[in-house]
Amino acid sequence: MQAWPRQSCAPPSPDGGITARRVRGGAPPLRKHLAAGAGAVACLLVFAASGLAGQGSTARDDHPALQYARELLEADLSALRLARPGFLFWRHVFAVPDGSVVFGSAWDGRLLAVLPVAGDWGAGVGRWEDPALATLVRGRSLPRDLPARREALAGILQEEVGPVIHNPSRGDFVLPNLRTYGSFLAEWGAIFERFAVPRELGLAQALVESGFSGTVRSRANALGLCQWLKRNWDRLDRLTPVPIEVQNQTTQAAYCAAYLTVLATKYGSFIPALSEHHAGVANVGRVLVNGARLGAPEVRSQYFAGADFARDLRALSPTRFRDLVGTYGIRSFLYTEMVFGNTVSVLRFLDSIPQQKIYAVRASRSYSLDELVRRTGVSQSELKRYNPALFRQVPQGAALYLPKPVEGLGADITFWHRPPNSAFSAVLDEFVRLSVPLERWEDPAFEAVLEEFRRRFRATRTEEGMVMDAVLAYEIQDLRTSRGILTDFRTNPRITQAFQAGVQQRQEAQVVR
Repeated sequence: MQAWPRQSCAPPSPDGGITARRVRGGAPPLRKHLAAGAGAVACLLVFAASGLAGQGSTARDDHPALQYARELLEADLSALRLARPGFLFWRHVFAVPDGSVVFGSAWDGRLLAVLPVAGDWGAGVGRWEDPALATLVRGRSLPRDLPARREALAGILQEEVGPVIHNPSRGDFVLPNLRTYGSFLAEWGAIFERFAVPRELGLAQALVESGFSGTVRSRANALGLCQWLKRNWDRLDRLTPVPIEVQNQTTQAAYCAAYLTVLATKYGSFIPALSEHHAGVANVGRVLVNGARLGAPEVRSQYFAGADFARDLRALSPTRFRDLVGTYGIRSFLYTEMVFGNTVSVLRFLDSIPQQKIYAVRASRSYSLDELVRRTGVSQSELKRYNPALFRQVPQGAALYLPKPVEGLGADITFWHRPPNSAFSAVLDEFVRLSVPLERWEDPAFEAVLEEFRRRFRATRTEEGMVMDAVLAYEIQDLRTSRGILTDFRTNPRITQAFQAGVQQRQEAQVVR
């Protein structure tokens, strides 16, 4: 069972979202251009790993759990540089308005060209980062059909620059929301970091999932900042002592962060953690088991080996190997790259957009929108910007977000403006360092360990502790559902035989290529 199945509105559609073309032989002629691009990317990666944003960002509290999370992030970035070196390409896709195709290098993620969907690419339209590359295409006749045209151009470019990635631009998904909500990123980032999720990573996931909108809804009825299915929000709402208004991004940020922390603790890496958020626990479990069977020694290499295996088997036969790969498809394969690639974008937004404070109260009773306007002196439109869920009223016990402190509406719950509670910080630090084999999480006896952490988080009597308690309860429910699926996958002789057949067919296909 998937905890948060993928949502259709954020990741690129499977109509040809990415192509990375492999090159046989030696280095390409434009090696000097690749070297320059690689140097620029290295600087960006250092910037992303450091988490330093510049002016206008909220002061950060690098509590021990967050320090540990940053170590995980740096290890994940190192693994990505080896396994998916072009991951920074995705920062360009969400920065260019819709209506173009973005081409980039799969070796270092640098931008090669942005070309209009409608237009004669051989006539010099669009924008080329390197004029030398534009000359390769000028005067050539390319197919009218867009997918074929994209492939043809990628084939031309790859002979000069190596493997090429291309994807439709998705800037309209993000850029309009930045105008409305971009000034809140530092506050949301501070919330993510309170739960030991580096802010650039948590915000990059929100960018990919929802474009920072609290009200976006997918065709599968996934809602809000991190795109949880409505039924899963309802499940979580039953596990908390306060009502959750799921369209308020500031509310969502805490639960999105807590869940990502739980998953990163389970896997010891944000890479499979993000993938589970998108593809579900059973799909990621299959990927990791297959990666281990292929000989990968640790969780990151297991994930990448298993993901490559799933991609290749799907290309060989979409149906024959379904038991081996589940519903782990091309969007699942790309999701982690897309999130990590946009960490650089998030840091750029934080550095360039003036930031505003968000203050929060727990409503002591229900308040109508008209009453809130009178008592706060804040306009209806501004109240709704801070609270996208606000239509007629805020229910009793729900969180209300404001641009300034207002007394008399309820208890102050702006926990991210205060240093972390020492008891909460200690429990969180112990939890994130809970290094146990993944199989132990699937053991029913391990529930007692998670229940004890729930109790300790509750005992801190903090907003953060309440969130962690509820999210751990949510995870326990998911573990009960998924453990039988993964146990069978590891032990079923039929699956083992299918794996061996998949390995053989993959090898044969590689020999043919």
